[in-house]
Amino acid sequence: MMNRRNFNKLLVGSIALSFTACSSLTSVSLPKDKKRVVIVGGGFGGATTAKYLKKFSPETEVILIEQNKEYYTCPFGNTVIAGLNDIEYIKHDYKTLESKYKVKVIHAKVKKVDGATNSVILENGDVIPYHRAVVSPGIDFKYDKGYVEGSEMYAPHAYKAGPQTSLLREQLEGMKDGGTYVMVAPPNPFRCPPGPYERISLVAHYLKTHKPNSKIIILDQKNKFSKQGLFQEGWEKLYGDMIEWRSAEFGGKVLEVNPKTLELTTEDEVVKADVLNYIPSQKAGQLAFDSGLTQGDWCPVNTKTFESRLVKNVHVIGDASIATKMPKSGFSANSQGKIAALQISRLLRKQAVVNPPKLANTCYSLIAPKYGISVAAVYEAHEDKIVKVAGAGGLSPMNAPMSFRNLEAEYAVAWYQNQMADVFR
Repeated sequence: MMNRRNFNKLLVGSIALSFTACSSLTSVSLPKDKKRVVIVGGGFGGATTAKYLKKFSPETEVILIEQNKEYYTCPFGNTVIAGLNDIEYIKHDYKTLESKYKVKVIHAKVKKVDGATNSVILENGDVIPYHRAVVSPGIDFKYDKGYVEGSEMYAPHAYKAGPQTSLLREQLEGMKDGGTYVMVAPPNPFRCPPGPYERISLVAHYLKTHKPNSKIIILDQKNKFSKQGLFQEGWEKLYGDMIEWRSAEFGGKVLEVNPKTLELTTEDEVVKADVLNYIPSQKAGQLAFDSGLTQGDWCPVNTKTFESRLVKNVHVIGDASIATKMPKSGFSANSQGKIAALQISRLLRKQAVVNPPKLANTCYSLIAPKYGISVAAVYEAHEDKIVKVAGAGGLSPMNAPMSFRNLEAEYAVAWYQNQMADVFR
């Protein structure tokens, strides 16, 4: 059972892992016979960069620093919340990166990336110099309106997969039939734009199957959302009037939240939840701020190489980077990691970078286990912007037959399995 005591144990355990660094690397000097690239963050972006940099430049020493020994993916985390998969389904490790690709993996917490000395400083005092660094710090949250650190014990956001994924699943399973599941969806920009609405879809599937008298309210902090027409078409077809979406303009804007009583104050009323899934506003991971990589909430980069515009020789990829028009998604981070690896391998050899590189994003969403929708796009990156390639990619059609939706659901599973193989295997 994922009760509050066990949740705390998991959190303490993950924090303890963050301080298990490899002491033999203390103040290690740069190798004389090769280049060294240090990658901080072992998610979609960082792990992909490490793997592909060794592919593009086998002679380069690649060090990946990630505080956790296992990584839980947000993609397909919603299937865990809805009881379709076990938490083990979204758990991955770094053993293949170490054994097959010869990436040096250190499980430690990074204090900062110091651009002035070209070194990564760990919390335990170890200093690892680099020729180039890649930072993929993911997201952190902007706590406000009464939702503070610790509130996730009562109203989990589950927008960093792991213990909170299991906690939200337990809360959903414990909700009475006839209860109300309330989600607060964040304002733009945030990680995985379709993610909250896929979650609502699969929660609705669970409730329809197990607690059919229940209802769902989405209090959205914006007036539209990704793949909205497709989601709402699926909701109406599969779940009737179970799901109520309120835009920011028409009753969705949250003024205050009390996580302990599960009550939210909007401009119109006080909404009481039996399960409250509060997803806060987001910003770049704290390491990006500590390392001087941010401008506002996010990290400006040269989008052709993903090198920081603020700190030389440091590249920032994934959710933390400003890579508009690409969404903040796992596939985007994977694509950016490959481009960063390619460009860094060329920069280390003093070769011209690829100009302009091509990137891609593909996102599948499950509205039910056998009902999928998708969006895909191809991009071209220049130094100051990323633009969509006209005619490439596309969106699932409206009013498609169920056979089409069934196939898209199958493709979604295949997409996830192939992505995990590409990142971690």
